[in-house]
Amino acid sequence: RRSDVAAPIERGAALVTVERPTEQTNLLIGVPGIVATDPRRTAMSVLNSVLGGGMSSRLFQEIRERRGLAYAVYSFSGSYSDAGVFGLYAGCAPAKTRQVADLMLDELHRLADDGITPDELRRAVGQLSGGAALALEDSDTRMSRLGRAEITLGEFADLDESLRRLHLVTADDVRDLARDLADRPISVSAVGSVTDDVFAGLAS
Repeated sequence: RRSDVAAPIERGAALVTVERPTEQTNLLIGVPGIVATDPRRTAMSVLNSVLGGGMSSRLFQEIRERRGLAYAVYSFSGSYSDAGVFGLYAGCAPAKTRQVADLMLDELHRLADDGITPDELRRAVGQLSGGAALALEDSDTRMSRLGRAEITLGEFADLDESLRRLHLVTADDVRDLARDLADRPISVSAVGSVTDDVFAGLAS
C-alpha cells in the first residue's frame, strides 16, 4: 500500500496572472488537497459534489443562477500517491473577477462553518452512486480507473465496496474536511484582462 501521508512539496507562487485581451477571465483558486490513500477521500467526493459538482451545487446556484456572475463555475479535486489538490474554477467577466473569487471562498467557508444539510448529503450520495455504476459500462473508463487505482493506491475497490464507503460518509465528515481545507493556504491563478492588484490580500 502507498503511504497516507503526503510528502512535503515545495510551494510555488501564491498568485499567478496572465494578462490577455479576452472577454472572459479564467479563474482558479486552489488549496493543497489530500492524497489518494487518505481515509477522507470518499468524504472529499461528497464535499466536491455539494460545493461545485453540478447544477444543483452551491457554487452554481449562488454565483451563476442567483447572481449571474459566471459563465461556468465548479469545484474539483485531484488525489495522487504523494499529493492532492482541491480547486475552485470560474469563467467570468474581467470586471467581476474579484467578486467571484470572494464568493467562491465564501461558499467554502460557509460549508466549513455550517456543514451540509441531510438533503444535500442524500443528493450527493445518490449522484455519486449513480455515476460510479454508469462508469462501469464504459470499458475505457473502467480501464482508466483500474490503472489509476493501481498507481495511486496499490489496490482496487470494486463497486460494492465503493458504494459501501460512500454510504458511510456523514455530514460531520464533510464539515470537518471542509474546515481543514478552508484553513489551508490558497493559491490563485487567472488568465484574462486582470492584474495582480485585483487579488490584493486574497492569496496567502
